[in-house]
Amino acid sequence: MEVLTISNKEMQINEDIREKEVRVIDVDGAQLGIMTSEAALKIAYDKDLDLVKVAPQAKPPVCRIMDYGKFCFEQAKREKEAKKNQKVVEIKEIRMFSTIDTNDFNTKLNHARKFLEAGDKIKVSVRFRKRAIAHPHLGAELLDRFKEACSDVGVVEKPAKMEGRSLMLIISPKASK
Repeated sequence: MEVLTISNKEMQINEDIREKEVRVIDVDGAQLGIMTSEAALKIAYDKDLDLVKVAPQAKPPVCRIMDYGKFCFEQAKREKEAKKNQKVVEIKEIRMFSTIDTNDFNTKLNHARKFLEAGDKIKVSVRFRKRAIAHPHLGAELLDRFKEACSDVGVVEKPAKMEGRSLMLIISPKASK
């Protein structure tokens, strides 16, 4: 079956086609030639089908004889199937402070690894409270440790960057083979 890419907004069907002459394509894809729109409409009605303008910009415009209701149904079905097959990648955020302890760090790391294995991106942010902003190198070291620990399941998509009072890093999952 031939796939048509036609948007429903631009469709002109049956009596909506006002051109004097149109090029007509039959149900099976054979060209019937150039004829008046009334004659093409009569052929479509004789076959109990619709006359649909598929290429309005052509000279003369191209019309196809088809079952328009069936075409719309199949197009909606294809769009639904495509939507069902696509994977939405979420960005999960892991927040830490520059003074995080070892066990807390390991817990956050385990959560991040689970997210990466599930196929989600993670945004790791180190927040600096009060006077800790004076020592951003501590946060950078923390992110480096985090990055090294996640290197087997993820790759750095966006390197560490200071935004306001927090240092952020984005890690995406490694492409599975």
